Amino acid sequence: MDARRSMCEQQRAAAVALFETGHGRHVVASRLGVSPDVVKTLHDRWRLSGRDALVTKPTRRAFSFAIKQEVVQRFLAGETKLALAREYELSSPQLVGHWVRTYRREGEEGLRPKRRGRPRIDPAAPVGELTELEQLRQENLRLRAENAYLGTLQALMAPKRR
Repeated sequence: MDARRSMCEQQRAAAVALFETGHGRHVVASRLGVSPDVVKTLHDRWRLSGRDALVTKPTRRAFSFAIKQEVVQRFLAGETKLALAREYELSSPQLVGHWVRTYRREGEEGLRPKRRGRPRIDPAAPVGELTELEQLRQENLRLRAENAYLGTLQALMAPKRR
């Protein structure tokens, strides 16, 4: 693993101490010799939960459609990402931005939870029943194969002419 891509416990503690003294993300990243992206993530967590950012790591939680919709509407009404993330105990203010982008791109349907994995087979769907067009295509394919077979057989059975 690249040392610049992660931070050990001592580096996280040092970063939080620097944040508390008023240092910005870029200064902290250069002083600790780590990636600014890693420091940005820790800085966002620190802004949300203070010193608890060292102890608690965000877990992946599922949010209902109603909560996502409410957060997006309140953000569009003028509230900040940080304030909403604190109020709803989100792992990051970036999550609010992600929901807003999804809402703008796909509408309310984009905020609804989606099923994971392979879609289930509909038990109500008739099994083995084909539409008329599919039946005609299969019959056409069978007749072509039969015609080709009979043509080849006839050519083999015919007396050879010289």
